[in-house]
Amino acid sequence: MFADRVRIFIKSGKGGDGHVSFRRELYVPAGGPDGGNGGHGGDIIFQVDKGLNTLGDFRHNAKYVAESGQEGGKKRCTGKDGENLVIKVPEGTVIYDDASGKVIADMSGDNQCETILRGGRGGKGNMNYATATMQAPQYAQPGQDAQELWVRLELKCIADVGLVGFPNVGKSTFLSRVTNARPKIANYHFTTLNPNLGVVDVEGGRGFVIADIPGLIEGASEGVGLGHEFLRHIERTKVIIHIVDAASTEGRDPIADIKAINKELENYNPDLLKRPQVIAANKIDVIFDDGENDPIKALKDEFEPAGIKVYPMSAVTGKGVKDLLWAVRELLDNFKDEPVVFEREISEEEMFDNPNEAFEVYFNEEENMYIIEGPRIDKMLGYTNLESEKGFDFFQKFMKTSGAIDKLEELGIEEGETVRVGDYLQFDYYRA
Repeated sequence: MFADRVRIFIKSGKGGDGHVSFRRELYVPAGGPDGGNGGHGGDIIFQVDKGLNTLGDFRHNAKYVAESGQEGGKKRCTGKDGENLVIKVPEGTVIYDDASGKVIADMSGDNQCETILRGGRGGKGNMNYATATMQAPQYAQPGQDAQELWVRLELKCIADVGLVGFPNVGKSTFLSRVTNARPKIANYHFTTLNPNLGVVDVEGGRGFVIADIPGLIEGASEGVGLGHEFLRHIERTKVIIHIVDAASTEGRDPIADIKAINKELENYNPDLLKRPQVIAANKIDVIFDDGENDPIKALKDEFEPAGIKVYPMSAVTGKGVKDLLWAVRELLDNFKDEPVVFEREISEEEMFDNPNEAFEVYFNEEENMYIIEGPRIDKMLGYTNLESEKGFDFFQKFMKTSGAIDKLEELGIEEGETVRVGDYLQFDYYRA
């Protein structure tokens, strides 16, 4: 089943905790600390797989978690690093932060592999905290937390040329004639339910990739019909071919159709109208020439003064098709040959403005004391031994560098007033 947009949850591996242990051997009565460091958590890596052309596999699995690092061991043994998790996607997949809608990475062009989430750093074992004055540290550092994120994946086809037009104007017939693609063709609306790609080989010239974008009708950019689902696939194209039913076999006005589709393209992304366009006036084999109304002349009079060339053709008989393809090849040759790449729009700091790393400072009138609490405080207290000199020095440094002392001063704390940190630690405040 074709799928070009999915939402998934990704999470890197947590760093392994540092270990607390002491050397215990016969005839070594005062062995020092030998707790090893924790292993690093695994990264989340996205990699292009050119054998894929859909995001369908992600519909069956929406959660991707890398392996966590193992805890450090005795005898200074470092824990095993967690395995990286490599997620394979089709070329042209754009990764968005689901919360903000901003681009994280575009898996196309030179960017074939990118690390999106980094695993947590392993915590240090107690062997790292031994000093001349603290020879038997009873604490170790916990592993760094994992990073987690909801992301949206969107597949935007890699094609040089995009075919646009209302249903039943002959896009699929044209594509099957000029490429090796074999789209489903039938005489009813929305026969094409998926974007179809094919390679055009121009005699004596360089070939190019062409994509049939299905379902464009009025209101497509606002979600009407199927066009809203597939407009994203035209964003990478360099040249746009409007295919119209010049014979008006279904009573449609080809001039009005082109204007309507250009309006939808503009509503979706105004930059699309800056791309070169040509008009393929299809079905000339069934035009009834009454000597008065010439639809080809009407199209040329309307659009060629604006620089949009009109090429009469018949996708069924092949008449005029070569002229159109050579014109498209010439437009591509004059187009700067750079892939359309979606630049990153969000920084790592924005993605991981993590509420789990926050804390708050306030005055509690009922308890008549200042309170400092939050996940970051709990985390710090969890790996700090306040009964040791080094641990208490670390706590004092944390209070200064984290801004907790500044916040107490802003609240107007006076010397001798009580401060509670976390659930149980209390002290009287005195300026250093």
